[in-house]
Order: sequence, then C-alpha cells, then structure tokens
Amino acid sequence: MSNRVTKSSKDSDGDIIGLCGPTWKVSKSEAIRDIHRDPHYYDVSPGVYVRVVTRGGQQYLTTDPDGSSSNNLDNLPDC
Repeated sequence: MSNRVTKSSKDSDGDIIGLCGPTWKVSKSEAIRDIHRDPHYYDVSPGVYVRVVTRGGQQYLTTDPDGSSSNNLDNLPDC
C-alpha cells in the first residue's frame, strides 16, 4: 500500500525538498531512501507514483508522466 502524497515542500528554486501526507512529512533524502527500497512507497493518485530520477549527478523527486499536471509534485500545495 502506498503513502498518499497530498503536499510538497519546495526550495526557493522550486525544487522538491520534501513530501507530506495528511499526518506525516518526510525530507527529500528520506523519500529517496524509501523509494529505493520500494518503488511504490509514495503515490499522488492511484497509479501515479513518486519516482527518483538522476540528472547531472543529482537525484530529484518526480511523478510518472500521465498527461495531467494536477498530480505533479510542483503543483501540489506547500507543506
């Protein structure tokens, strides 16, 4: 069973630095650790999971592309 992400924390550049659910909050590093252990650990909506991608040697949190911007981590309310 996935943990539903309802909000995200962003830094001044708009990068995702944390995830939040109704009763929990985790940092980016905690979320990355959890996702490496279980790729389905976090979701934003049914079937839309939070993923770890690496660009330029940096790891980032993102969601599966599905044509809907409403479930993008950038578009979620702030934690």
